[in-house]
Amino acid sequence: MEIVISSYCRIKNNALIVNGKSIQLAKQDSAAFFLAETYKILGLNYPKFHKMDGLCKLGLLATEAALQNSGFLERHTLDKIGILMANKASSLETDRVHQQSISDKEKYLPSPSVFVYTLPNIVIGEIAIKHKITGENAFFVEPSFNTNLMLQQNNLMLKQSEVSAVISGWVDFDNGHMDALIYLTEIADDSIKKLNFKPLNEELLKQLYQ
Repeated sequence: MEIVISSYCRIKNNALIVNGKSIQLAKQDSAAFFLAETYKILGLNYPKFHKMDGLCKLGLLATEAALQNSGFLERHTLDKIGILMANKASSLETDRVHQQSISDKEKYLPSPSVFVYTLPNIVIGEIAIKHKITGENAFFVEPSFNTNLMLQQNNLMLKQSEVSAVISGWVDFDNGHMDALIYLTEIADDSIKKLNFKPLNEELLKQLYQ
């Protein structure tokens, strides 16, 4: 069974790269501005986006960039698509906001809209909800982008479960620092082999993440 990467998006140092092509954005001086500009560049119309925390916004935008014009969602039924992600900061950015809201007993005012984002796998949930994806999913917290782990888990999903494709990647957001790599992986049947996608392997993951 051959597994290929059909599309990818890399976000690093306030730069947006899709399948090797750098997309020009207006000069940005903050993560919030970058995310807002990327939302506009991608032509999205999804009001729920504006209520999300930074981690979810980053993961959703990187996924949307990889998906656009890829044919990925058309080639696979939604219950056969899995989602696999990881990061190092977990949901720490939002955890800090939540902690501030409960640390002062006199001004104790936790927000349900903040609390819902205090688990990192909520980014998977937001992507799944937007596209109605119902396949298997998993989220890992690692000190750094572990290409070996991601490769193994990606292969397990595709070879030992019911999914035929996986949205995979690294999505890390902490103190305004953004680091994301989303790549779409598929089992290469005869029709996909004709498209000449690159085979999934550890060296390719390292190359895309650089």
